[in-house]
Amino acid sequence: MDWQAQLEAYIAPRKRLVDDALETYLAENPPRPRTLPEAMRYAVLGGGKRFRPILCIAAAEALGVPATQVLPTACALELIHAFSLVHDDLPAMDNDHLRRNQPTVWVKYSEAMAILAGDALFAKAFELLAEQARLSPPERVAQVLHLIAVASGTEGMCGGQVEDILCEGQAIGEAELRFIHSHKTGALIRASVLAGALLAGADSAQQDALDAYSRALGLAFQIIDDVLDETASTEQLGKTAGADRARRKATYPALFGIETARQHAEQAKQDALNALRPFDERADPLRWLALYTVARGS
Repeated sequence: MDWQAQLEAYIAPRKRLVDDALETYLAENPPRPRTLPEAMRYAVLGGGKRFRPILCIAAAEALGVPATQVLPTACALELIHAFSLVHDDLPAMDNDHLRRNQPTVWVKYSEAMAILAGDALFAKAFELLAEQARLSPPERVAQVLHLIAVASGTEGMCGGQVEDILCEGQAIGEAELRFIHSHKTGALIRASVLAGALLAGADSAQQDALDAYSRALGLAFQIIDDVLDETASTEQLGKTAGADRARRKATYPALFGIETARQHAEQAKQDALNALRPFDERADPLRWLALYTVARGS
């Protein structure tokens, strides 16, 4: 069985586990407030690869802890990712009308409702992170709470998004581009891997190795996203193709060209795989996820 088939077989039951849990966590439909719970479910349950929850689960399983033991945190990471997409799509940000081949949340429910749905998803994520204390030692949960909060804020995703906006139409170098990618996208990917590892009781050497893996993986992931924006169709992407170029965003293809961008992604993939050398076959799903990340752009 090749790695793609192995990865598919690995992901399918875990994705179902995450999807079922998200359905449960977002099932509330009180008479008040109106519309908000529906908009939150629309943002989360309408598709998605569940890449970040799977990374969290795979890191925990690489250290011998089952998926069910980290499920609240895995789902919290997906809610934070969904919140970021809802806000990214707003007219004041990327002004996107399509997400996963469906109208974006602001198009379907209004800008105000999209803002509030994103805010509520972010708050719900921390509710789930607090629930993790039922399954894990409190000191590990506290570490994960801190990790994910930092990855979401000024030193992570939000900080990267700010630089992404401010660099539109500007001539920047690779160092600035790496900053944007490592914060806007890479920070939450890194947090996903390390959260699973911390909850599983990773020692300092294991944390260092998974930190290196996740940083390289996050870079490869965003480079390939940049490439796909240039090379894939709107139908394939599920969102408007060519949007980065239209907004004159800072991307690897814009700076280096598509083929050189792919070479950078290949190097990042190799760096990720090298970082996993201390781990046994239980880390194979993490290895397959690195291969998959770059294969998307082929």
